[in-house]
Amino acid sequence: MGRAFEFRKARKMKRWSAMAKTFTRIGKDISMAVKEGGPSPETNSRLRAVIQNAKSANMPKDNVERAIKKAMGSDSANYVEVNLEGYAQHGVAVFVECTTDNNNRTVANVRSYFNKCEGNLGTNGSLEFIFDRKAVFTFSADKVEMDMDELEMELIDAGLEEIDSDDGVVTITTDFPDFSNMQKQIEGMGIEVDSSELQRFANNTKTVSLEDAKLILKLIDKLEEDEDVQNVFHNMEMTDEILQSLD
Repeated sequence: MGRAFEFRKARKMKRWSAMAKTFTRIGKDISMAVKEGGPSPETNSRLRAVIQNAKSANMPKDNVERAIKKAMGSDSANYVEVNLEGYAQHGVAVFVECTTDNNNRTVANVRSYFNKCEGNLGTNGSLEFIFDRKAVFTFSADKVEMDMDELEMELIDAGLEEIDSDDGVVTITTDFPDFSNMQKQIEGMGIEVDSSELQRFANNTKTVSLEDAKLILKLIDKLEEDEDVQNVFHNMEMTDEILQSLD
């Protein structure tokens, strides 16, 4: 079967691994949402958002229902959200969002990844000035019965900062405090959202060479593979050369 077979097998295993990790992340999000606002998506806006993301990730409905039921049990894990911040090589800032039931384990693991990749874990709050937290909603353009200008006017009062349409997908961005208002406005307009999440956007970037970027990307890969890590954000400029190397 040779190299071609081994390559296809490796790619398939990587996709399965990524899918399993995504489902694990969503399961933790469901658990925290249920503990915060109850098991009913009709009255729990955070849970509604997580379920929308589960659908977008093709997570089976049975998995979602099991995660909700598990979160309601007395023996369910008590997850907490932990943010860890540090610097990779050449001063590239790395912001790590975690959900964990063992803070000591998570901090130790994340610190080891930074150390192995010649970076260092910093103190909490040290990178807050580099990243702006935004709420991002996406949905299909064909779900909207109005043009983009009309849609923009409808969303301004809910805190709209930016609206973009590309390849039939509409992306709405608003400031973090306006997440709930925007969610209510979109739902009130009868638009079914494909995903809604909180992201961190770097307000300044660092440009590095392709060789230097490889070690930084190695750190990011190690972090993203950890089960306690939900999201990783950085301020490395993703040049065309770097992006091409990822293909």
